[in-house]
Amino acid sequence: MVEPGTRLGLEDHSVTWADQRGFVTTFSDAELVPAGALVEDLRRVKDAGEVDRVRSACAIADDAFQSLLPRLETGITERQFALELEFAMRERGASGNSFDPIIAAGPNGAKPHARPSDRVIGRNELVVCDFGCIVDGYCSDMTRTVSVGDPGADARHLYEVVLASQRAGRALVAADVACADIDRASRDVIAEAGWAEAFSHSTGHGVGLEIHEAPRVAATGRDTLLVGDVVTVEPGVYLPGIGGVRIEDTVVVTATGSEPLTLTSKDLVL
Repeated sequence: MVEPGTRLGLEDHSVTWADQRGFVTTFSDAELVPAGALVEDLRRVKDAGEVDRVRSACAIADDAFQSLLPRLETGITERQFALELEFAMRERGASGNSFDPIIAAGPNGAKPHARPSDRVIGRNELVVCDFGCIVDGYCSDMTRTVSVGDPGADARHLYEVVLASQRAGRALVAADVACADIDRASRDVIAEAGWAEAFSHSTGHGVGLEIHEAPRVAATGRDTLLVGDVVTVEPGVYLPGIGGVRIEDTVVVTATGSEPLTLTSKDLVL
């Protein structure tokens, strides 16, 4: 029980209607009100210990992914690669995936939110690998696009445009920079290449106890970056007939600029 007249805030974006009805019964003397973004805003800026946990999750994902790259040359399926990647991250200390991974090769890569299938990953095709893990409750998030062998001139051009877009957004990550400006910097590079409509998602998001947290790095984002924010920069272009390319890093805002936490190389051809 609580004191009569007490107001209790509920984190309304994650509390279900059934939970809310249960709280009404349990805290019958309290006024239940939506907390809005209060909790998310309080945990948005990470302290050094939280950053270290995200860094550890990123390091595990980096190491696991790099150890498995040779498997892409063996006729492995998307689903099997995803399973082996999860196992490799767990072997290194992760408690699990931070989200359902995307392993999408060839035509499947042209689907921004593809899920691993039983399709065999072939040579000379783009393979989008978007994944992360959880360490001590904190998430990592990284995307790399690779190819076993040369995917061809059109795919290489697509890759270089997305890489330039990612670098443009990544270069702006610093305290007091508007999230919408980071999104615009990445988006302008892709628009100049003629593929504005094929970049169909936001440029990034915060990462922490949840895989998607404040702030939003998007055209509609209203936040300005703060020291201690951990965000992703992940432009992507998805073209039927060629495939997809997404390149993503998780980055922490520091007093002097920013620090990347995902360190796997961005080489296209294995």
